[in-house]
Amino acid sequence: MEYAFLLFAFVCGLLVKLIGIPPLVGYLIAGFLLNFSGYQITEELNTLADLGITIMLFTIGLKLNVRDLSRREVWAGSISHMLVWVGVITCGLYVAASLLSISVLAIDLQSAALIAFALSFSSTVCVVKVLEEAGESKTRHGRLAIGILVMQDVFAVIFLVAATGELPKVWALGLLALVPLMPLIHKLINKSGHGELLPLTGFILALGGYNLFELVNIKGDLGALIFGIMLARHPKASELAKSLLSFKDLLLIGFFLTIGLTALPDLTMVMIALIFTLLLPLKAMLFFGLFAGLRLRGRTAYLSSLVLSNYSEFGLIVGALSVSLGLLSESWLVVLALSVSFSFVITSILYRTSHSQYHRYKTTINRYERNERLKEDLYPVINKAEFLVVGMGRVGSGAFRSLAKIAEGKVWGMDADREKMKQMRKEGMQVICGDGENVDLWDNLDISHVKLVLLALPSIEDAINITRQLNNAGYTGKVAAIARYEDEVEHLLNNGVDKVFNFFTEAGLGFAEESLAYVHGQAAME
Repeated sequence: MEYAFLLFAFVCGLLVKLIGIPPLVGYLIAGFLLNFSGYQITEELNTLADLGITIMLFTIGLKLNVRDLSRREVWAGSISHMLVWVGVITCGLYVAASLLSISVLAIDLQSAALIAFALSFSSTVCVVKVLEEAGESKTRHGRLAIGILVMQDVFAVIFLVAATGELPKVWALGLLALVPLMPLIHKLINKSGHGELLPLTGFILALGGYNLFELVNIKGDLGALIFGIMLARHPKASELAKSLLSFKDLLLIGFFLTIGLTALPDLTMVMIALIFTLLLPLKAMLFFGLFAGLRLRGRTAYLSSLVLSNYSEFGLIVGALSVSLGLLSESWLVVLALSVSFSFVITSILYRTSHSQYHRYKTTINRYERNERLKEDLYPVINKAEFLVVGMGRVGSGAFRSLAKIAEGKVWGMDADREKMKQMRKEGMQVICGDGENVDLWDNLDISHVKLVLLALPSIEDAINITRQLNNAGYTGKVAAIARYEDEVEHLLNNGVDKVFNFFTEAGLGFAEESLAYVHGQAAME
């Protein structure tokens, strides 16, 4: 049966992808269609979904800098948003229930507060998936959004503990022993190499964290997240996260299917869920207002609020617990499931055009910026730059070092990963932290002397978007990019890129040329 579910999800995901919509929307549709056809959630599918969320939270932890959570815009933004949202929505729901005679709306003030609390969370699954597909998880707005999500996850765990009355066992203090054990775990990761043993190590650590926390009455998902955070500074953390990427995406299909299979709604439930969906702009505006008030740039505030404007799987967990405790009727769980599903679809579609939206409404958005800038939001400066490498991964770093040998002092690198840029500056490299898709960055960066911009990015959509932003900023030099597949080459050339290097072809050519040069050099010495 699970194979049939996955096959149907694949078909729906492929169909929506062909019309330019993210596959996860197709997975949600598949769940609803299977539900409508009379199918129900199986134990195996639930296991698949739970495993997907556990691996996802572990990989989030691997990419998370704990210092991001201590930033005022993260903790103050998340706490303020939750308090204001819960207060406003609780009052609105209670008043609506008092005025309307709809059975599903027969709720008291406590029930209204629980529903509002459930709707206050943003989806970790949806947000991380959307950011990763856009290649923006390390950008300023991406890190802010993930920080908010982690804070919300902590709020959810606190609620679950308070609602069930199950305090952590005294043995939970033993979890502190994990700190001195970290060097041993680091050695374990080093010994796992770079092959098939590495993702298996990731699974063992993620599930180990989950089960350890469950043993002491703490939510296992939090354990997976904390294990990832504790390993984030390991040199192989990024490689470990990448090795788990495909597994995580496959397992999360089960999660999207379970949302659609949760329950079969009636017309009244659908209508209420649609009304909740209409509240998403309010959720986004509240985030935007708070972020702007906390002195974030307009673009960061806009993109973060847009990607966070959805409802969460944690809302379903809160709803399910409330139903099991008799605090809510089962019909509300169906309404919450529908609302979460609708919000996923809207966020996935809207965020695809988020940068063009910002460019269109830039003047209006930036009116809400504060004059005083946060230190992290000051624009960088590049001096005497003739070559600029955007994306300082393995390919970009290699290109940077090669260019630096022939044009010393005239080559600069740029990446959205602030920690990576700090480390490279310590190594003496001329690099700046910046998001290439930020049109404001190019407007404020002196690129008048730059002859060539090299886009060493894994996503060709990002490369195309940056090329457009460069053109909008009046850049007159050349743009080069990399492609992994032959069909991507033509697509890049048709969208303004001057030169495209096929990653695998060029790597083979470079390998051959350097090998020949080595052989000729050896022959000359003899």
